[in-house]
Formats: sequence, C-alpha cells, structure tokens
Amino acid sequence: MTATLVKEASPPPPAHPDGARGRRLRRRGRLIALLFVFPALLLLGALVVYPVLFSVGRSFFDASGAEFVGGENYAEMFRDPTTLKAVRNTAIWVVVAPTLLTGLGLILAVLVEKVRWATAFKLLLFMPMAVSFLAAGIIFRLAYDDDPDKGVLNAAVVSVHDAFKGTSSYPAARARDGEGLTEQADGSYVTGADVSPGGTAAVLGLVGVAPKDLPGGAEPAAVAGEAGSDEVRGVVYLDFTPGGGGKPGVVDREESGLPGVTVEAVRGGETVASTTTAVDGSFRFAGLGGGPYALKLPSSNFAAPYDGVSWLGPALVTPAIIGAYLWIWTGFAMVLIGAGLSTLPRDALEAARMDGANEWQIFRRITVPLLAPVLTVVFVTLVINVMKVFDLVYIIAPGPVQEDATVLATQMWLVSFGGGNNQGLGSALGVLLLLLVIPAMVFNVRRFRRSQR
Repeated sequence: MTATLVKEASPPPPAHPDGARGRRLRRRGRLIALLFVFPALLLLGALVVYPVLFSVGRSFFDASGAEFVGGENYAEMFRDPTTLKAVRNTAIWVVVAPTLLTGLGLILAVLVEKVRWATAFKLLLFMPMAVSFLAAGIIFRLAYDDDPDKGVLNAAVVSVHDAFKGTSSYPAARARDGEGLTEQADGSYVTGADVSPGGTAAVLGLVGVAPKDLPGGAEPAAVAGEAGSDEVRGVVYLDFTPGGGGKPGVVDREESGLPGVTVEAVRGGETVASTTTAVDGSFRFAGLGGGPYALKLPSSNFAAPYDGVSWLGPALVTPAIIGAYLWIWTGFAMVLIGAGLSTLPRDALEAARMDGANEWQIFRRITVPLLAPVLTVVFVTLVINVMKVFDLVYIIAPGPVQEDATVLATQMWLVSFGGGNNQGLGSALGVLLLLLVIPAMVFNVRRFRRSQR
C-alpha cells in the first residue's frame, strides 16, 4: 500500500518556464518607468542640483571668480556687520513668525468650528494667499506710510491720539520780533512787560498762520473793553492784514482773532490762572489778586501735529514686515490645523465634557496634545518658508532702513547683484541658507514617512 502511494505521488513541479521572461518584463517595466521619470529628473538636475553644486564651488572663489580663496568668503560672512545683522533678523523671523502663525492658526481653527459661517470666514482669511508677495509688499508699504493722509495705519493712530489728547491749531505760528512776546527755550512765548489787574488790555500778535488755515468760525479780532480791578483782559490775533497794509503790533480792522489759544497768567514763575481765547481771540482773567503778572502762551499752542508711528523706522521695520507676513499666511495655518481638528475623535471630547471639564481644559489637555503632530508639521513648514523670505523685506523696507531689515535671502541678493557684485560671498551666503534649511526639510520628510507608516 505504501509503495503504491509513493508510486502514485506526483513529482515536484518543474521550474517555471517563464522565469527568465518575467525578469525581462520587470527590467523592461523599470526602464519604461525611468524613461517617464527622466524628463523630471533632467529638469530637477538643471534647476536644482546643478545650481546648488555650482554655488558651492563658486563660494570658494573671489568676487571675479578667477582666484581660489578657500574658506575666506565663509570667514568674511561672520566678520561683516551687515551679514551678522541679517543672521540676527533671520533668527527673529524663525522664532517669532512661525510661533505666532501656529498659535493664531490654532486659535482661529478652534473658534471657527463654533460659528455658523465658518466657510465664509475661512475663505476670507485664506484670500491673502492668492495675493502675490509683490502685491502684498506694495499694499503694506502704502499702509505703513508715515504720512497719515496716505498710510491707513497712521491715519487710525492719529485719529485715536487726537480724540484723546487733541492737537494744536497753530503749529506754524510765531511771535513777531520786537512786538512784546519773547520766545522761551521750551517753545512758549512770554510777555516782556508785566500786566496788572485793571490795566490796559494786552495785545498779543502772532504771524506765520495762513488765513486759509484759520479755524472755522474765527471772527475779526476785538480788543477787550476796560478791565475790572481784579481782571486782566487781552486779545491774541493774527498780526497780518490780507492784501497788505496794517500796522505791526496794532489790531487792525481786517485782522482775525485766533480762537482756542491757551493763555496763562504767571506770577513768580508759577501759573496762577489759565484760559482759552474766544472766537474773536479775546481772553479774560477774573478774580486775580494784586499784580503784576506775565502772560504766557504755552508751547502746546504751537506743537507740531502728531504724525503717528514710524512703522518703517529702524526700530519697527522688522516687526512691521512680520505683521505683513502674518496677514498672508494666517489662513494657511488655520486651514491646515482645521483639517487636523476635524479628524479628532469626538468621543474623547464628549467624554471630557461629561466628566465636567470646561472648554479651556479640553483645549489644553486634549485638543492641543492630539493636534501636536499637525502643529509640528505646520510650524516646521513655516520655519522653512520664513528662512527664504525675500520679497516682503525687499519691497516694504525703504532704502535707508534696508540694512536694518535685511535677512539672509535679501543679503545674498544684495551682495551678489544689488550693488555688491561679489558672487563669491553671495554664493557662500546661499550655501549657509541651504545648510540652515536642510535640517528642517529632513525633519518634515521623516515625520511624513512615519505618519504614512
């Protein structure tokens, strides 16, 4: 029986006759795939690999490219104050911009989930991504303009300032020389001769105010009547007659009073009383004790109007440009974080609410930890992006403060093509920028592969 079974057992199958053919087919498939990929590889090599290798090689030569200088360009980078400032500004960008964007994106993504018009809100915030950096730079260059009549931010700041502190109506006014008013070191004017209650009205003439700049409602100057025994009266007027004529130091019929001027009565260096001129420029102090007094026009009457904040000055130019960058990229961060937020397990959030956790505790202890991978990817992506920022810095920063706002990308361009004409040093800056970006890129790729697995 056993022999029969052995005899009837089938022999082992022969080798597959198509094994060699299968290997040929696989090789052919790889060749076809390579042919399809070759144009992309060629383009990648021409636009990325070759420029990188050429820049690395060029960084070891001098400005002309004829003499090999070794690492001199790399040493020069860290001896040049402007390059060190570019490194410092790049570090500020890397720390501040991605952190603020990730935080804003997270907060907005969480809040948007709770409103009915979430889609419209996301669209509104994402729209700046459709604006080119060139156009955004021009927009913010105008928005940050120092002139309140052009720059919308300074217009808003000036409006708020003037609403609380007011502004002078006569910034260009001054006293006529030799007509009774003496200018002080602080910009105020004081009468040279003292006045006493019950005496002759004081006549204080000013010039330098164009008739068209007079406040609305200003009336012809009127010399005050006779003062009482405890009164000091006077007039502040524009000592200028339209069309010529008139006598300096004398109130003529066609000369206008200056309303709203602050006048102080001073005795012994102390301000005893203060008043404001009427529409015809007249003023009156009542209830004064025995004199004499000096009359003072404080410097606040002639203060230059508040012009707002110098957004593009040396101190604020980098924060101002970062603000423009936030306007563009906040929607990007919000949408990516919002996509991650939509995948969170709702049962964990509901369980926390049932256990009595408030919304802040849920956000801090559940939402943020679960979103940590997404937040990390967004943060690292933005770090890579801000290291390469060029357009906004170059367009928004005016020429005089370009050096104060420069980052590595703009410094590389300025050194190479923007007047420096030193492609050796510019190539070294490009290599430095590449070395700074590579770790962030590697980190992002590894996280992506881990998430895929």
